[in-house]
Amino acid sequence: MYKRCICGETMALGLRKVFYSKTVSIAGVPVYACSHCSRNEVYPGVKSDLSRLLTDLGAKPLPREIRFDEVHEWAGMLSQAASSSMPLSAARIARLTEERTNELLDLLLIAASLGDLAWKRELEGRLSQLNGQYIS
Repeated sequence: MYKRCICGETMALGLRKVFYSKTVSIAGVPVYACSHCSRNEVYPGVKSDLSRLLTDLGAKPLPREIRFDEVHEWAGMLSQAASSSMPLSAARIARLTEERTNELLDLLLIAASLGDLAWKRELEGRLSQLNGQYIS
């Protein structure tokens, strides 16, 4: 998955480690990187969720490492796709995302039938992270 960099070269999508406040490392963040000018951009579809995570950490967070692909469903799909020997492709990510969406919908039905509102809200949040805007 690629996009054009402002320098005119191609930026490739990959998973990177992002550092916050010199104490927290966040691994598995989807980032476009340009090998020509070294420019990096957080993938637009996860930017607001990453910002929310940073806000939750506060101004002076304790040192630690967070795996973003464990707290964000779509980043998890990218991580899963990248862990295979096949190259990262939009079609593969779309297929994995569809499979995960179906799993979450099945779980949502179970949560609804049990009347577990907290679990249902959690699953709805996870489903919103797999929104179609990430698959383009």
